[in-house]
Amino acid sequence: MAVKMRLQRHGSKKRPFYFIVVADARSPRDGKFIQKLGSYNPLTVPASIQIDRQKALEWLHKGAQPTDTVRRILSFKGVLYLKHLLRGVTLSLFDEATAMEKFTKWSTEHDSEFAKRQETHKKSRPTSRQPIVRRSEKSAPVAKTVEPAAPASEKPATDTAAAEETSVSPE
Repeated sequence: MAVKMRLQRHGSKKRPFYFIVVADARSPRDGKFIQKLGSYNPLTVPASIQIDRQKALEWLHKGAQPTDTVRRILSFKGVLYLKHLLRGVTLSLFDEATAMEKFTKWSTEHDSEFAKRQETHKKSRPTSRQPIVRRSEKSAPVAKTVEPAAPASEKPATDTAAAEETSVSPE
């Protein structure tokens, strides 16, 4: 039996909300599932994710295959990194205390970076929405600069003579 970790859609039309579940690969998307691991709400900014790391790690060790989106969520939450570190422990590359130390260091750095990103997002959003003002060309004409016209007496005589020569055709 192939087991998958995938998203199960809930919520109304155009308002998705997902549960992260472990289910048989043959069952429908919103059908029977084996265990619920958490939830994912893509409508909030940033998207809110709640997941039980231990249960997810347990299912990954049992061989459950995450879908692409669930894999990204697990990576974001550090479950895949923790699995990677625990694999190093089983291969005797380092002990479990070192693995947990590396994970907690990564987790604190990741959480601080996420909080910084969230804070910059809050600062960039305007506190109150201002109306959009559009001006049409008729309502707000642009002032054009007008060059002063030279008086007729100051015009050079060569221009008028040249104009007369071109207008008269030879017969």
